[in-house]
Amino acid sequence: MGCSTFTLSMQPRAFTWRDSMHEPRQSHIAETCRVLLVPGIGNSGPTHWQSYWEAAHASYARVHQRDWDHPVCADWVAALECAAQRAAPNPLLVAHSLGCLTAVHWLAQTSIKVTGVLLVAIPDPDRSSFPAQAKGFAPIPGNQLPCPSIVVASADDPYSDIAFAQRCANAWKSRFIDIGCAGHINAASGLGNWVQGHRMLRSLLAGS
Repeated sequence: MGCSTFTLSMQPRAFTWRDSMHEPRQSHIAETCRVLLVPGIGNSGPTHWQSYWEAAHASYARVHQRDWDHPVCADWVAALECAAQRAAPNPLLVAHSLGCLTAVHWLAQTSIKVTGVLLVAIPDPDRSSFPAQAKGFAPIPGNQLPCPSIVVASADDPYSDIAFAQRCANAWKSRFIDIGCAGHINAASGLGNWVQGHRMLRSLLAGS
């Protein structure tokens, strides 16, 4: 699959999400497919929502990287490919931060069919705050993703901004969700197990 860089054109499809304090009692994600959690640089710590989800669901597996602190795109993509082969058929991806860039680079080259991907807090490689030790993640693939996808952004993310996230969503034909001011949508954001985010994940299966 060829890759192209993206430019801002028409606005992506906006999606207004009404949060809920509780999820429905029954969740069919585990019955349908495996969920792969793709953390960003430094891995997701014990109070990160990805870690809460992993602990709560036996069918959720974390993609492990050999070097969490000095990411090389090709190496991270290779690790995701291996994890996806083990999780096949039809894994569902949940990526955060640099894990989002890893996921879209992987989707541009893999032959594995994916149920969907939730992309949370995509960092902008051209921003001064982007980690200097992260290598090979730019340019970002600009083609439509081969599976249903949701891009989730925060209005005060120090590693990105809403306009960048919208450009990504538009290029990838992703549903776009602005959750307001939530920082980098990580442990420091105080989201706990982030029920809102898990409902977004479930919506990928429902096709809503």
